[in-house]
Amino acid sequence: MAVVINMPRLSDTMEEGTVAKWLKNVGDKIEEGDILAEIETDKATMEFESFNEGTLLHIGIAEGDGAPVDTLLAIIGDEGEDISGLLNGSGVSAEEPAVVEEAIEEVVSTTAFVEIPEGVVIINMPRLSDTMEEGTVAAWLKNVGDKVEEGDILAEIETDKATMEFESFNEGTLLHIGIAEGEGAPVDTLLAIIGPAGTNVDGLLNGVPVAAPKEATVAVEKTAETKVVPANEATSVPDGQRVFASPLAKKIAKDKGVNLRDIKGSGDHGRIVKKDVEGYTPSQSASLEPVVATTAIASAAPLILPVGEESSEEVKNSSMRKTIAKVLVNSKTTAPHFYLTIEVDMDNAKASRAQINGLPDTKVSFNDLVVKACAMALQKHPQVNTSWNGDTTRYNKHISVGVAVAVDEGLVVPVLKFTDQMSLSQIGASVKELAGKARNKKLTPAEMEGSTFTVSNLGMFGITEFTSIINQPNSAILSVGAIVQKPVVKNGEIVVGNTMKVTLACDHRTVDGAVGAQFLMTLRSFLENPVTMLA
Repeated sequence: MAVVINMPRLSDTMEEGTVAKWLKNVGDKIEEGDILAEIETDKATMEFESFNEGTLLHIGIAEGDGAPVDTLLAIIGDEGEDISGLLNGSGVSAEEPAVVEEAIEEVVSTTAFVEIPEGVVIINMPRLSDTMEEGTVAAWLKNVGDKVEEGDILAEIETDKATMEFESFNEGTLLHIGIAEGEGAPVDTLLAIIGPAGTNVDGLLNGVPVAAPKEATVAVEKTAETKVVPANEATSVPDGQRVFASPLAKKIAKDKGVNLRDIKGSGDHGRIVKKDVEGYTPSQSASLEPVVATTAIASAAPLILPVGEESSEEVKNSSMRKTIAKVLVNSKTTAPHFYLTIEVDMDNAKASRAQINGLPDTKVSFNDLVVKACAMALQKHPQVNTSWNGDTTRYNKHISVGVAVAVDEGLVVPVLKFTDQMSLSQIGASVKELAGKARNKKLTPAEMEGSTFTVSNLGMFGITEFTSIINQPNSAILSVGAIVQKPVVKNGEIVVGNTMKVTLACDHRTVDGAVGAQFLMTLRSFLENPVTMLA
């Protein structure tokens, strides 16, 4: 019997996976333990193994495509087996097609479809800013039954950034208002309906699916492109008067080189709308003024403006990038961050590292010294080695430091388990191995879980100081800058010294300012006296 295989959850935070590569094709024989595909999660690209044997009968997600966890990935069964019952999205086995057909017939028979009457336009709550998710109707400037002309302002809508005028690109009668004054609703919620006077729109208001004719679809798309300006915006003219015009009218006037002051508006309160500009014929006297101005400018100096074509490219976000974005936004918006910066004298650290690396088969980086110092400082300041759990705070008895590693598609954080028990050489070897796995997308979920503290180092890029977003559920993350040479005062004399700035980002729910400061003082003590980390 055929077995349905869904997109697996390959990490604790995975919500979507992308098929990086199929290693089997439809019709291939599958043995238990065979690798079916390589799946890109939010953390790494992982091999997905089959726990079933048979023939690969169907591939549900093509190479390069992504899909949420539990989406149909593949079907394995007997060669030639009928799987049509499994491909209808119901998850019903092939032996039960009648159940599926009955369900479909029931849905069709109980669902009413209505057509949008001719000339009727459905207007939804527009997205008036790039971050807008909900709008509030501050004021309606038209009432049900009012005539609406193209360019008339229907309402003032309050977005997340400003109160904006919402202009109609359609003409007719306002048949229905879907959102009352003072009320808010998500983008794309029914805002209004415009159409011929007397049209019955009750069928559009009962929540059933609507089959829109082509004309109505075009009208809705046109409405979605409505131009908006801040409420009460007007065009200033040289003589100090103010001319009120719709945004579309302003654009057309600008494109045609027409002065709005010369146009008489036919809209509400003399407001200039689209048809006023399009129907305007400039007089000879009016057309001479801009010519004179242009001549004057040309005689002063030639004006050569750059020309070109605006272009952009939409690149599909990977599963890893989308998850990183979600996790970081959640951390920044839920954890009250504060930052503490301290400067460390790295003269002794440089000398000690040179001596250590002089030993056979030993290679230690400055980052390894920082990781070791953090682990030892966490032993002395357990309040920093915690996690906020709402009603409780978890004090981690173990110390496992995560080390942020940059990869092509974002950032991953492999974890050094029980870091405080590791020597400097063990830390160095482990970081090198895990970083290599990260860049090759071979890290396992287990190698990225369980951190109690995180270190992020941008010193190798010449960054001297920066702040990081906490890697939850950690309570803190250390940002490490570059070692720089500069004049310093030692024993009352100015000498050349090597210093490094580190910044601790703390979750104020678990780590107070004094606690964070004491941690940094201990950390500095270890880094400035590396011999204390070797004892």
